[in-house]
Amino acid sequence: MVKIIAGPKGSRKTIRMINMANDDAKSLNGHVVFIDKSKRHILDLNHDLRFMNMQEFPVKTADEFFGFLCGMISNDYDIEKVYIDGLLKIAGIREDDLTKFVPRLDELAKQYKFNVVFTLSGEKSSSSKRNNSLLYRIGNSQPIIRFDIQAMTTI
Repeated sequence: MVKIIAGPKGSRKTIRMINMANDDAKSLNGHVVFIDKSKRHILDLNHDLRFMNMQEFPVKTADEFFGFLCGMISNDYDIEKVYIDGLLKIAGIREDDLTKFVPRLDELAKQYKFNVVFTLSGEKSSSSKRNNSLLYRIGNSQPIIRFDIQAMTTI
């Protein structure tokens, strides 16, 4: 399952996710992975977590990042949860990639039985829960990005 922590920039999404990851590292039986775009938060994380700094890997596109995640899962079947801080900033994922990337990520998570939590900077649209979909406005971008609620949940 994919969960999204969304909110405007500066709304403490990363701090919330770090706390969730640290709690999971203590309570889950499987491995917990935290993926970030830099080493900035490494000292805030529990030492039992697997921390991955994306600056250390030559990943440039959404497809390459998806392949990176597939390789990570194939190398460690005990991964139970993956946290991704700032999905749009990691590996150059563009806003228009999200509508294709997130459902693929959700399918991968279901197939290999792990959960994913990622942060997304943006605002929920005022028309946010129409027709079983969740709408996000990322920055000033148009159109609003639509996610199927049945496939994803927000926290």
